[in-house]
Amino acid sequence: VQLQASGGGLVQAGGSLRLSCAASGSIFSINSMGWYRQAPGKQRELVATITSGGSITYADSVKGRFTISRDNAKNTVYLQMNSLKHADTGDYYCNAAIRRVGQRYATGYWGEGTLVTVSS
Repeated sequence: VQLQASGGGLVQAGGSLRLSCAASGSIFSINSMGWYRQAPGKQRELVATITSGGSITYADSVKGRFTISRDNAKNTVYLQMNSLKHADTGDYYCNAAIRRVGQRYATGYWGEGTLVTVSS
């Protein structure tokens, strides 16, 4: 199972970016999917998560600016980021709880980070 993230880049403050993360491999089902970020010198933190049923959680710092969504048919999760701030700069990682074919339980997987840089 692999998670492939894309969509990071350099943007001016106030701008927008859309991140995507696609899961591939021997997948039976995917429970929650989400995005985390890690700024230089700081710990990784939750940005947003979405369950298979569509329940969503956001970090307080991104509420009203970021929108998480998923396409279950494509095993893909998205993060639309608007009104970006310099404080949003960091490596963004996708995470998913995936039950592989032949397994009884889901396991957490991480994708490679995609760098978001917001210039002030």
